[in-house]
Order: sequence, then structure tokens, then C-alpha cells
Amino acid sequence: MSAHAHTRARLAALAGALSFTIVSMACDRSATEAATQAPMSRPMYTMSSGSQSTLLGRATFADPSDATFKVKRISGDWHAEVKASPNLDIAVQRIVFQPGGQSGWHRHPGPVFIEVVTGTMTFYMSDDPSCAPIVRSAGQGYLDVGEHAHIARNESGAPAENIVVYLAPQGAALRIDAPNPGNCPF
Repeated sequence: MSAHAHTRARLAALAGALSFTIVSMACDRSATEAATQAPMSRPMYTMSSGSQSTLLGRATFADPSDATFKVKRISGDWHAEVKASPNLDIAVQRIVFQPGGQSGWHRHPGPVFIEVVTGTMTFYMSDDPSCAPIVRSAGQGYLDVGEHAHIARNESGAPAENIVVYLAPQGAALRIDAPNPGNCPF
């Protein structure tokens, strides 16, 4: 073995020993930390089930000449206006709920327009102590302003398809999981 090859072999052995020492210390440390930490509590969110989501698109809308993005349209008696500062993301998602499927409790960073395309959906709000159902069928819409957690459930015997349009701050998560508020019997 040449002197150069011998040196490379010694360096490789030293690097291996050093790596083993670091990994061993990390494993020992994490085991010690795990033993001294309190046991994990239950998750602080509720899982969705029986649904499939497909993000159809997401884009950022901004006005390069103004820090506030503005759209205003008046046509006869009809008036619509949207303002966002600094920018606005609009995302469109298709969500299909099988019978008995549900979204889990969650909220959104901005308003969400939900169109029930087929079937029937039932929505419940976390801030409603009576847990009154809000039922929407094909061709009807539901507006969630995003201020409180809610759950969407397909309580019918047939699949339900929704097209969902999110208005959100640029780059924000579209869904924020939430714990079960305890106001509904399910």
C-alpha cells in the first residue's frame, strides 16, 4: 500500500469513528431527553376521513404599482369589491366526500367559497353552542369567512363533490387544523 493510500485509509477510518461517536452521542442524548419528557398528549386536531382533495390551481394576485391589491366592479345594481394587502392568493380545489366522509375540524386564513356540485353537504360551526346543521345541496354555496373552526360532513347516502375557492394571504396554508370544540355530539 502506498503512503498516499495508507493516509487516505487512516482518514477514512478516523472519519468513520468520528461519525459513529457523534451518532452514538446523539442517540444517547435523545434517549435521555425522551425519558425525561412528559408523555405525549393526544393530537390537537381532528383527522378528516372519507374524502379526496385535488388542488386544481393556485395563483398570486398583486398590483406592482400599489401595496394594496384592489378589484372593483360595478355593473348596474350589482357591486363587487376585493381588497388585499399586500397580495392575494386564490386557490381552487375539488373535494369529493364519500357517504359518511368528513373534513375534520379546521379553519382557514381567509374567506372560502364552497360550491356543492353534486350531493348534499352539512356544515357545523365551532362557535355555535347548539351545533345547528347548515345543509347545502347541489347548486348551492356556503361561505366560510375563516374566523372560526368548522367541519364539513357528508351525512347523506351518496357521494358529494365540492369546488372550493380560497382567498388567502400569499403563500399561507389553506387549511389550519383545529381540535374538536366539543359543541357537537360527534
